Amino acid sequence: MNQILFGRQFDDASASKVWLLAQAKPGMMARAQRNLENQGFRVFVPQIRETRRVGSRFKDRVGPLFPGYIFVQVDIDVSPWRKINSTFGVSRLVSFAKDRPAVVPSELITDLRSRFSVGAEAALGNEVEAGDQVQLVRGPFAGFAAKVETVAANDRIWLLLDLLGREIRVSTSRGNIIPA
Repeated sequence: MNQILFGRQFDDASASKVWLLAQAKPGMMARAQRNLENQGFRVFVPQIRETRRVGSRFKDRVGPLFPGYIFVQVDIDVSPWRKINSTFGVSRLVSFAKDRPAVVPSELITDLRSRFSVGAEAALGNEVEAGDQVQLVRGPFAGFAAKVETVAANDRIWLLLDLLGREIRVSTSRGNIIPA
């Protein structure tokens, strides 16, 4: 049901910079992000495309991967990270101790950024081969796992979908699948 979309690229050359997690107030995610950026903080909000059924139709919608949360990059020893808590739209920094916010592991951010970077959607669809397990992310079978039967040259992929104990052969475009 979800499809990886896009994100922003950052320069992490400085080892003193860390990523923190801020919780946005309900309905104020965009405002919190904008206000943090206006204060000079780098923010990262991974986005996904979801396919939802609305009546008898399927609609694609873009939304945050972690609704209500924003990753914020700061220099923990130099920058005034405490002002994040008083930023309009931000509820609080996630922390497990009273005096310091919780630091998000840089490996997690690197992984999220590689998955949610511009062009990741197209790259994922191109690396499948016959026999691979994939997940459909758009269309009436969004969320279902399938096995790649054949890869056609015209940007089409034939899949074998297991529905109610029967293998059903369906065709889709490369942009509608991700490796499982």
